[in-house]
Amino acid sequence: MRALTLLVNLLVPMTASLAFAESIPVYFGTYTGQSSKGIYRSTLDLETGRLAEPALVAEVASPSFLEIHPGGRYLYAVSETGGGGVVTAFAIDAASGGLARLNQQPSGGNGPCHISIDRTGRVALVANYGSGSAAVLPIQADGRLGAPTGVAQHEGSSVNPKRQREPHAHSFNVSPDNRFGYVADLGIDKIMIYRLDAEKGTLAANDPPFARTKPGAGPRHFAFHPNGRFAYVINELDCTVCALAYDPASGALKEIQSAPTLPEGFAAGNTCAEVRVHPGGKFVYGSNRGHNSIAVYRVDPQKGTLTFVEHETAGIKTPRNFNIDPTGRFCLVASQDADSVAVFRIDPETGALEPTGNAITVGKPVCIRFLRAAAAR
Repeated sequence: MRALTLLVNLLVPMTASLAFAESIPVYFGTYTGQSSKGIYRSTLDLETGRLAEPALVAEVASPSFLEIHPGGRYLYAVSETGGGGVVTAFAIDAASGGLARLNQQPSGGNGPCHISIDRTGRVALVANYGSGSAAVLPIQADGRLGAPTGVAQHEGSSVNPKRQREPHAHSFNVSPDNRFGYVADLGIDKIMIYRLDAEKGTLAANDPPFARTKPGAGPRHFAFHPNGRFAYVINELDCTVCALAYDPASGALKEIQSAPTLPEGFAAGNTCAEVRVHPGGKFVYGSNRGHNSIAVYRVDPQKGTLTFVEHETAGIKTPRNFNIDPTGRFCLVASQDADSVAVFRIDPETGALEPTGNAITVGKPVCIRFLRAAAAR
């Protein structure tokens, strides 16, 4: 019965929201301090691209990464602070979009920096950068989190003496069929592959156990293509996006291309952050911190390879995160060092980003999430 309910929660709100919504709620994770107090909420007008004035909906320490439950009723945030890491669960008020704290659990390591939810909504998946570990936390029927039931500790190092002396898990994502978990580890130049049992909340080593990136690449964030045949990883340290072929039988990943994110000859410092695949699957986007741009690529639908389109730089400063609305019309870019979120219209033919002139002020924004289910209410 629970599985059927979860399936209905996943499909009905999503299709309804995309078909009928005129606007969609947006939540922003931040680094807290003088300019920010926690999680903020706005709404995006899906016709004009205008963002409403943001409102503080939850005070919590440095909620640097957020994820919304597939059913649209709960939101989860990691707190990227010193010492032991924590994850906080919130209930989303259907009328106001406000957040009510449910509970908090340890993240299974130190310095959590990324969270996702498996496709059935049973478990939260957390990457702990500080300790180089990945953890699974069960989600109870009322949205509360249980203590970690599965923790995988990474081992090793790589060639960069400043950034790769030890493991640094940077993201945790699931395969399209929910059988495999992928943890991009910047510190060891590997994408670790696990067999995920969402019902039991456990991780087991896979065969193959990992996909290796180039030495010094520093894999950070990871995304599957909607067709389930390809995936993409953005490498923070060598500033590349790699296209990967995905084998759904074994979970294996094979690199088929490495594309630079920077223009030729750019010599200043830069690190990459986020990678996104357009909902229609025609384009891939990656962010540059230093060059202060979003790199745009066109996807070959048969090969999965990337062809460079453009760099968009207008009003962008340290884009740690960005996101594409579910209709594929707009890209929202969070400029961490400009305390702003700007809206770009996506050209449906080329994928190029066009500044709309719409932007809002959010202190130290570092994560953007859309609440698709709520838009249908």
